[in-house]
Amino acid sequence: MTILILGGGGREHALAAAIARSPDCDRLVCAPGNAGIAALAECLPCAIEDPAAVVALARQLAADLVVVGPEAPLAAGVADALSAAGIAVLGPSAAAARLEASKSFTKEICDACGAPTAAWARFAEAEAARAYVTAEGAPIVVKADGLAAGKGVVVAMTVEEALAAIDRLMAEPGAEVVIEAFMAGEEASLFVLCDGETALEFGRAQDHKRAFDGDTGPNTGGMGAYSPAPVLSDAVAERAMTEIVRPVLAEMTRRGMPFRGILYAGLMIEDGAPRLVEFNVRFGDPEAQVVLPRLACDALALFRAAAAGRLAGETVAWRAEAALTVVLAAKGYPGAYEKGSRIGGLVAAAALPGVQIFHAGTAARDGAIVASGGRVLAVTALGADIAGARDAAYAAVECIDWPEGFCRRDIGWRALATTAKEG
Repeated sequence: MTILILGGGGREHALAAAIARSPDCDRLVCAPGNAGIAALAECLPCAIEDPAAVVALARQLAADLVVVGPEAPLAAGVADALSAAGIAVLGPSAAAARLEASKSFTKEICDACGAPTAAWARFAEAEAARAYVTAEGAPIVVKADGLAAGKGVVVAMTVEEALAAIDRLMAEPGAEVVIEAFMAGEEASLFVLCDGETALEFGRAQDHKRAFDGDTGPNTGGMGAYSPAPVLSDAVAERAMTEIVRPVLAEMTRRGMPFRGILYAGLMIEDGAPRLVEFNVRFGDPEAQVVLPRLACDALALFRAAAAGRLAGETVAWRAEAALTVVLAAKGYPGAYEKGSRIGGLVAAAALPGVQIFHAGTAARDGAIVASGGRVLAVTALGADIAGARDAAYAAVECIDWPEGFCRRDIGWRALATTAKEG
């Protein structure tokens, strides 16, 4: 079979690695890919947010399945175009992708089906938003009501911080914000594979959004993750499926926009009760880099089943090991950063037992790997438990020679604190 993956980040590298393990994968192509993905797949240029261009490439390749990695092509209707052309695709329609593309749409869906989430209000005028924040006080959460590449959420601990977030997020004409009540608890991610009718749990993880150790600094796209997440126990996961995921999917179907693809539920968990923080309509990054390496079954077979609407009766098997990933980012990220610095030591790092290195923002230049983005590498390791995975991942980080990069040194601290408390 010929499989086409759309995207060029760490998530797509993890998808490529998982799909390449399938005996049914004869040819793997990624558009546009990156320097790391090139070791697993053919990398071809394509304007992946242009539905016509994607359909043309899929037809040229005679692709048996297209896996859409990032959210922007889904919001642009790429899955709709592929389906209309008779090409199997893993990814929701543009209508269903509004679960990520519009925070207010998601809130309306949750209100309609009774899914627990934070109280909220939407604003199209900055002055009204500022007045609301001033009246409500802090802590409070300000979100761009649209796609923002992981940089559209501000958890403001002061009114001044919230007001600054409103000014920044509403600087462009037509921009809107959703302002939410602050939810206390511990955040974790639940992934679900959907075929429009059946929903199959597809992994649990915990991300680290803040840039620096101790969960300090600005929010980022994610500086590390681990799987499984102790806070997301079997009981909590089933409660999330029963109270949030299944009601939302049923409401989507009722509205004529059944969800097919990967649904990522970001949850806030307090005293065993999950509430929805947000939905994404694709794998998380860097959560994919810890969930997919733990799969002990054929990812491609499950993706094909979801795309074909035949997930009923399928099951997911997991490796016993835990996984942890450490993101190496360019100094300055998530603000301004330099591109083009050379990265050494990757071969030695990847040679360590249980280690995989996923490229997020890299390019090949003059025989070397160079940084081409903000989040550049995700160094993943498997271990008998979170502590073992952490030790292996940081041992690999030490092998990498990249003075222009930085990473958090405390990835996994919540899980390790929970383990220590239980011990």
